[in-house]
Amino acid sequence: MHIGSFLLPNRLFVAPMAGVTDRPFRMLCKSLGAGYAVSEMVTSRRDLWNSLKTSRRADHSGEPGPIAVQIAGTDATMMAEAAVHNVERGAQIIDINMGCPAKKVCNKWAGSALMQDEALAVSIARAVVDACAPRGVPVTLKMRTGWCQQHKNAVALATRFEAAGIAMLTVHGRTREQGYRGAAEHETVAAVKAAVSIPVVANGDIDSPQKACDVLAATGADALMIGRAAQGRPWIFREIGHFLATGEHLAPPLIAELERVLLAHLEDHYRLYGEETGVRSARKHIGWYLRALPGGEAFRQRMNGLDDSAAQHRAVAQFLQTLGRQMDRLPQMGATARDELQETEGWAV
Repeated sequence: MHIGSFLLPNRLFVAPMAGVTDRPFRMLCKSLGAGYAVSEMVTSRRDLWNSLKTSRRADHSGEPGPIAVQIAGTDATMMAEAAVHNVERGAQIIDINMGCPAKKVCNKWAGSALMQDEALAVSIARAVVDACAPRGVPVTLKMRTGWCQQHKNAVALATRFEAAGIAMLTVHGRTREQGYRGAAEHETVAAVKAAVSIPVVANGDIDSPQKACDVLAATGADALMIGRAAQGRPWIFREIGHFLATGEHLAPPLIAELERVLLAHLEDHYRLYGEETGVRSARKHIGWYLRALPGGEAFRQRMNGLDDSAAQHRAVAQFLQTLGRQMDRLPQMGATARDELQETEGWAV
């Protein structure tokens, strides 16, 4: 499928996730079967553009294109300026965040809170499109089904966003009120797809190859966006792609492959964040990779006491080498295991 003039290699996308979808994670997912990835959101506030946090989020060094940057804010002029700022620094696609349910974002009327004010939401979309169009940069937008169960307005907004020039819409099948609780519904995604002619991407609870197939069938969506199911399981894109193409399930990765993937991920992570921040922020990734493995939770608790990258890297390598002498492959991720992980803090789809 296309986004503007960009032809994507497949229809499996990595969702923008704050604190997760940095350059190392995006590049890893792309190497394991994702066709497209959007950066974690960056602020439209000019006074924060040069902060260390924003500069790390906007780091695309060595990343294969197209480079997509998600921006968040509440003022149409500021969002347009932020779009131009990021385009001048290499963004080839701009994505507007109207899907984030976090309180610290919604309390400032950004993210999914914008869906409560349709006029403002549309004015932001139009301003960003108008700023990007002369530069040949397509603008996409990610939203939820609505603010709450009683006010699902994704379809109404979708038609107005298309008229404003938005090139692609992603719809997470939950309201902002739900957060990540309960099950995502994809009837609204299907309704959005039926209402517009631009590509529509389905997001929410896509955590297995079979679920991916089911969501595509139920929605008619042009693509799938996968977020938290890829945390600690970036090969899910390869698994889904293979299943959609053949109807067959791939065997789980070898422990030896997990070791190569995780250690390479850590090394790239340390290079981006430096020693102190890199060690701290790597802990969540290590936990996601290993928590479902035999001894993984106990190891994670011990590993959290390590405070230098060499020790952290060495401990992970030793754990996986020991595990590799006991089993060849990762355990099959069944429905029960997925449900248990979804109930764990910090893991939701």
